[in-house]
Amino acid sequence: MDELIDAFLGDLQRESPLSPDRIEVLRGLLVRFVELATVDGDIGDLRVAVNALNELVEASAMFSAWRDVPKLAIFGSARTNIDPTLLEMARQLGAEMAQRNWMIVSGAGPGIMEASAKGAGRSHTLGVNIELPFEQFANPYIDAETMLVAMQYFFTRKVAMTRPSNAFAIFPGGLGTMDEAFEVLTLLHTGKTSPAPVVLVDRPDGTFWTQWLSFVEQAIIAGNYIDVNDMCLVRICSTVQDAVREIEHFFSNYESFEVRGDRAFVRVKSAPSPVQLSELATTVPRFAVGVGYVLEDERTISFSFDGRNYVSLRLVIDEINNWV
Repeated sequence: MDELIDAFLGDLQRESPLSPDRIEVLRGLLVRFVELATVDGDIGDLRVAVNALNELVEASAMFSAWRDVPKLAIFGSARTNIDPTLLEMARQLGAEMAQRNWMIVSGAGPGIMEASAKGAGRSHTLGVNIELPFEQFANPYIDAETMLVAMQYFFTRKVAMTRPSNAFAIFPGGLGTMDEAFEVLTLLHTGKTSPAPVVLVDRPDGTFWTQWLSFVEQAIIAGNYIDVNDMCLVRICSTVQDAVREIEHFFSNYESFEVRGDRAFVRVKSAPSPVQLSELATTVPRFAVGVGYVLEDERTISFSFDGRNYVSLRLVIDEINNWV
């Protein structure tokens, strides 16, 4: 079987030259699918694997055209009879971000999803729909030909929506919205996605997210399941202006983050002064061990990083943004 796979990849390479990295990825996929196909088990497992891969590839192909455009994923209730104030706020948020040349990523359905797409317009909305027997159909504010994909599985849909997004706005909603909210926070908390702002949007007199936060504080934090500082990953916003301001502030100085070996590297727009770099070590001492924070060049700060505690990384980003 290895010889057959190598022969196939050799023919493919002659027809369409691919990088060694891509060839290695293809080899891994082929080996895994052959192994799964030959296992004496339920063929349904193989169908799920193939369908999931197809969905992820289709989504990746759609998003590739906007790879360099910032994207805001908006989650919220699919019900159309929810508070009209929330629908209007979702519409305004979509419009405000589109004016700033952001793309909106939504579930493509009704309710909050439709309102945000209406605000952003067809040219600034990417849809990732879910196929359900009772709901939901793509709303009319999405270009179904080139800017919409449909998913059979919720897990592939969440990957497709979260992986390319640079920021997240979450409106009140039901079980699906809660699933998406905790998924995003889990990814950020464990470093499985790039650092990003998360705004929990409610009407000015709303209590949805404050009650949610009370549950987190009184049950999850009080039970020592997470630390009190972990909630720095989210901000509750009671106006569209607050949400936009929070998203923009996150990128006011911070540009990117990567890990190389046992060092992390944060790229910034404005170089810090020696005083600011020293204060950073005081504000977030966890990464000040060893040589501490080092200015590699005028726009890159490095520090010791063991691949854990992405909450402290968020505190570093917040401090960096406060410099401007």
